[in-house]
Amino acid sequence: MPVYIALLRGINVSGYKPVKMERLRAALADVGCQNIATYIQSGNVVFTAPQGPLPPLTRKIEAKILSEFGFAVPVFLTTAAALAAVIQQNPLLPDPAVDPGKLHVTFLSGAPPADATDRLQPLAAPAEQLSIVGSVIYLYCPAGYGQTKLANGTIEKKLGVGATTRNWQTVNTLLTMAQ
Repeated sequence: MPVYIALLRGINVSGYKPVKMERLRAALADVGCQNIATYIQSGNVVFTAPQGPLPPLTRKIEAKILSEFGFAVPVFLTTAAALAAVIQQNPLLPDPAVDPGKLHVTFLSGAPPADATDRLQPLAAPAEQLSIVGSVIYLYCPAGYGQTKLANGTIEKKLGVGATTRNWQTVNTLLTMAQ
């Protein structure tokens, strides 16, 4: 069975949308997921499931979370192979000035508009870097992600697609877990 990675947007943030990981693992098991492992409390799940298209599985997980926890949570679902490609394709890593500890990846729910970089670049602070590859935004925030104007909500408004962001360490840890 293929390995999938689910990124849940906006849970367990300052007491908002509280989700206990044990209960989340049980909910995912109820919809047919197996070998479920969570990473930290911010909605990162690695699991196996029968092969199939991602959209139906994503909707099934979102529906289960809504029924189990009583609130909607956007789920960004990817495969281990796709996550490996995200890591390999990072155009910011070759820059020796980029500190991987300040690097983030924003996963989009769909393809961004052709002018996405033009829409976002004016919001970047002078030292910030961004690069869009497919439906992923690589974001370098030397002052910290908490200081950038390029947060999920802003990206969603500017591009018209859903967004969730993980730091570089989390992305790499999830791939290790998936392997």
